[in-house]
Amino acid sequence: MRIFCLLQVIWLATCSGSRSRNWAHHGASMFADLTTVEMKAVRAYLHGIPDMKLTNARDGTLKKNSILLIELHVPKKVEALRALDNGQAKPPREARVVVQFGNQTKPNITEYIVSPMPYPNSHRVNHFKAGKPISFDSRPKTNVEDAHIYNFLQRAFAKANNFLLETTGGFSFTNCSKWCLTFIDVAPRGLGPGERRTWIMLHKSVDGFFLHPVGVEVLINHQDLDPNKWTVEKVWYNQMYFNGVDHLVEKYESGELEIVKLPNHNTDDLFSTYMPRGQSNTPTNIYGPKLVEPQGPRYRVDRNFVEYAGWSFAYRVSSSTGIQIFDLRFNRERIAYEISLQEAISFYSGDTPAGMQTKYIDSGWFMGSSSFELASGIDCPEIASFVDLYHYQDSDKPVRYRNALCIFEMTTAMPLRRHFDSNLRGSYNFYGGLENTVLVLRTTSTVYNYDYIWDFIFYQNGVVEAKISATGYIHGTFFTPNGLHYGTKVNQHLLGNLHTHLIHYKVDLDISGRQNSLETLNLEFVNFTNPWSPKNSVVQSKLRRTEHKTERSAAFRFGKTLPRYINFYNPNKKNKWGYQKGYRIQFNSHAHSVVPRGSPEEKGISWSRYPLAVTRYRDSEGASSSIYAQGDPWEPVVNFEDYINNEDIVNKDLVAWVTVGFLHVPHSEDIPNTATPGNAVGFFLRPFNFFDEDPSLSSRSAIIVRPVKDGKSHIQRWTPDVVGHCVTDKPFYYNGTYAEV
Repeated sequence: MRIFCLLQVIWLATCSGSRSRNWAHHGASMFADLTTVEMKAVRAYLHGIPDMKLTNARDGTLKKNSILLIELHVPKKVEALRALDNGQAKPPREARVVVQFGNQTKPNITEYIVSPMPYPNSHRVNHFKAGKPISFDSRPKTNVEDAHIYNFLQRAFAKANNFLLETTGGFSFTNCSKWCLTFIDVAPRGLGPGERRTWIMLHKSVDGFFLHPVGVEVLINHQDLDPNKWTVEKVWYNQMYFNGVDHLVEKYESGELEIVKLPNHNTDDLFSTYMPRGQSNTPTNIYGPKLVEPQGPRYRVDRNFVEYAGWSFAYRVSSSTGIQIFDLRFNRERIAYEISLQEAISFYSGDTPAGMQTKYIDSGWFMGSSSFELASGIDCPEIASFVDLYHYQDSDKPVRYRNALCIFEMTTAMPLRRHFDSNLRGSYNFYGGLENTVLVLRTTSTVYNYDYIWDFIFYQNGVVEAKISATGYIHGTFFTPNGLHYGTKVNQHLLGNLHTHLIHYKVDLDISGRQNSLETLNLEFVNFTNPWSPKNSVVQSKLRRTEHKTERSAAFRFGKTLPRYINFYNPNKKNKWGYQKGYRIQFNSHAHSVVPRGSPEEKGISWSRYPLAVTRYRDSEGASSSIYAQGDPWEPVVNFEDYINNEDIVNKDLVAWVTVGFLHVPHSEDIPNTATPGNAVGFFLRPFNFFDEDPSLSSRSAIIVRPVKDGKSHIQRWTPDVVGHCVTDKPFYYNGTYAEV
């Protein structure tokens, strides 16, 4: 009988899951990233238009018309909801395409929307809000431009070869074999709009080269599309500025230049490597704990659609910005239409010119397509479902990124809830507990030196967590005594520069529908006469609710204390107890402003003024940043501040814009890498009267124990007693390549 009941439960769950999966898959495809077939079709269509005169992106010249980016153009929300909620036809799949027109009198960047997939036959210009044009100088750097910069540096420093060999411990640009120099470029590329001037730091080309600056920084003007016309405007060395490489060499050869000689390079003592060193007491002949699925996965994945423990959602990974989820539901009831990564920045301080100029805005480096292969057993458990991603960015064919996204269920090794009910006489009345298992959707971005680990975590009690963990190499500059004001000395010639990470998300909440409102809850003290002892008074906390009626009222600035509870609710839907159904945002963040309002670059990151801003949904306000903000933060095509005015937000379709982050003052333990513990921030979406009770009560993983006679106990459980051992016998494998397909 017990076996029959168990089979019946499994059958019912399977049937329910199948119905849900078939229903939701109808909509999930609207949010699926473009296939390689679709990408190639878009390229062929545009290359077939004679007036565009498109050539290959990897052609060596900069003076060309070429495609920079092809990715999904997400449909308008109202059209998607017609399909999701009313069963109407899905809108046609479209592609967003960024084209660089460099081979014409006035070079420009133009974005197109190409449709329909998979056989495109039309295109239209994609306009930003208020029709702001895209400056050609704001374009992201390409691989071709990167190669020209390296060749330019080789030519520029040909006369300085002796200087480089003497000061770097034998490294140079020419005939260098294993002792070559490389470079790191920082941004923004100038001090105002219309510039393309970049500070370059020279580094040893070794493992972890980010930690090996040689003390030479160069300002190059590479605005002209002919690299032969590029110039060196400044050189910095040993706290001195020079008017070009020739000026530096002149001072060096005359003996007037005080030099700093780096020690000879020792490949066996490279502090930037991952090679183990130091004492460890952990046995190496015994495997550590492993995550297992004794009877297979308990979640379902159908292309970009996922179901787990009442949750369902579609996902995609934008090439420009990264991971996004759509149509997030719990027990088929929508909680959010979209939760998407928008931007990540890291603003630095420094004593060297490159250090003080480093203000990274990572979508300008295509953090979405920087999603490289995940290592099984390290980046994700061996049991994870791994997914290949395909990006068409700065290439001539789609590029396959193997195993770049993973999905897995894990235990948190922390009960979701538990209680030991003591009888206060040396025994107990009962023990009750529920294991806490969660589903994780994970990808990463390796943007230059930093590695970001992006997680969406789904809990059985209706909570979803957005989490970012930072690791990778610190961004360091050559050590100077004055640099100690702006960081920490972490090696003999290396300063770890202080910086702040900020991450921005779009959270389009649809709490049981599109008609939502916002309230905040704070505490205030009240003092009143004690009713049962009039000689005394009672001092206690009292709830104070504030309804926010306009966008400006709901824009919470950094520097002011956030309300204790931030609750989005549906005024028209109530739970069993008469409360309006809601979800609250709970922050896990140590963020603060990176630059004062009105600073030159601050306009391009005006979203960073607010840990939270709430606006009404607008199709024209789909993103808070752009891939052009890095190149032109002074006159950005997307100015988030324009989204905030005095529009009514009561009983409207609302979008929460969430900023999280942390300050990083580098320290010795950041060598060789920044570790993830303590460097994780994010936010939770937590039900607040959305359900009638904790929805995780539906989990059959609960256990209840009651004492019986003779010290024995009666155990109630709804899962098998013993599960056995189930560890993979597959050896570790990692490919690491990504190539056009």
